[in-house]
Amino acid sequence: METALRDQVVLITGASGGIGSAIARAFAAEGVRLVLHANRHKTRASALAKELAGTESLVLAADLRREAAVKKMFAAARKRFGRVDVLVANAGAWENRDIPLHDLSLGQWQATLETVLTSAFLCLREFFRLVRDQRRGNAVLIGSTAAVFGEAGHADYASAKAAVAFGLTRTLKNEIVRLAPNTADYCGGRVNCVCPGWTLIPRTAYKLDDTTTVRRVTATMALPKLARPEDVANAVVFLASDKLAGHLTGQTLVVAGGMEGRWLWRPEEVDPALA
Repeated sequence: METALRDQVVLITGASGGIGSAIARAFAAEGVRLVLHANRHKTRASALAKELAGTESLVLAADLRREAAVKKMFAAARKRFGRVDVLVANAGAWENRDIPLHDLSLGQWQATLETVLTSAFLCLREFFRLVRDQRRGNAVLIGSTAAVFGEAGHADYASAKAAVAFGLTRTLKNEIVRLAPNTADYCGGRVNCVCPGWTLIPRTAYKLDDTTTVRRVTATMALPKLARPEDVANAVVFLASDKLAGHLTGQTLVVAGGMEGRWLWRPEEVDPALA
């Protein structure tokens, strides 16, 4: 189906990661122009831009926890392309270790909130300033099922992602349309969120190599199958398209096979070879 995204400028934060790179590939297939952000892994983002040789791309490195770095990134994107039509706020971090709240340090709590929530705030603020000038634009935020169901051992991450998926998404959908109002030929500015569940990416591969873990996590899903990065990317492209999702805003879309906060299958009923 035609998305009408061709030639739009899409800025993806965290584009060097498994989900971020899949999002970039999906947008490239729609003929957009890309701004690919990375922090410590700029070489991966550059390799991705080289892979997408038919797509005009700009690779930028920035520590999104730093206000000046975010301002510089958006200024560079605007200088190159003149505008940013879509922001995909995907960058974030997840502590691999399970650390219960009573053992969670203040340092880790603050670091996670900075990396997940403050970075989203700073990027959204700069993007909204562009939207104010452009009178057009929409944002897709990347949350997590941890925001919806919680995640034991990751109170910091679940809290930060919940703020993104609900507090920011549902507040900013009311603010962006004031900057980019609907007209006879424009749906108006929009903000939505995608919350992935367990997804096969390098960051989680070490856990998902274990069949017991696969059985345990997929037993909570109506579709007992792990997501692929492309599943998330397709949802992001859909929400970014004014043609396909022009009357959707303030929505939190969970891409997790119908996950619930309980077992829907006994683990022994799930075939890990099909997950």
